[in-house]
Amino acid sequence: MCVLVPYCFAGATLKEGNKTVTWDPENKSESYPRTHKLVIKQCILGHEAAADEFNVVQVETMTIRDTLRIPIAVLKVGETRQCRMDLEFSDAPVTFTLVEGKGPVHIHGQHLLGSLVEEFEDMEELEEEGLDEEEADEDEDEDGAQQKKKPKLTNNSKGAGKPAAGGAGGPAGNDKNRKRK
Repeated sequence: MCVLVPYCFAGATLKEGNKTVTWDPENKSESYPRTHKLVIKQCILGHEAAADEFNVVQVETMTIRDTLRIPIAVLKVGETRQCRMDLEFSDAPVTFTLVEGKGPVHIHGQHLLGSLVEEFEDMEELEEEGLDEEEADEDEDEDGAQQKKKPKLTNNSKGAGKPAAGGAGGPAGNDKNRKRK
């Protein structure tokens, strides 16, 4: 049941006699509205498909301005039996049609439930904020440690060889460590 998980398996078969399938989820609960998204992962040509026949799957969906009809898969026995894809449709309805061939063509994907996905995204954002705060604390610790080490260095411009306040002589005060020309 989709209510307990962030997504459900989605699938359809296009074939002779059933060449069109429409995905159009309904919002059944007005008190807990959901957004829906369909993600198509692959189209597979069935084993009983005819040999010298192209099977063309077309999708029809809405864009911002108008309706879009475009082929998404061309399958043929002996050449291409499957087509992997990653197509997302956030606006229903989405209609798949077998515009050429007798099929069968199997369409597989996921039906994402928006409200549950948003809850998981909120949890991820909170976790990321926590990680960012921890990294900031670590950076402050490293800066503090570096600041403690700085007074131990010597100053070459003022009296070479004399240690700075709070530390013993360092490599800058030692003539043996200087580069020779």
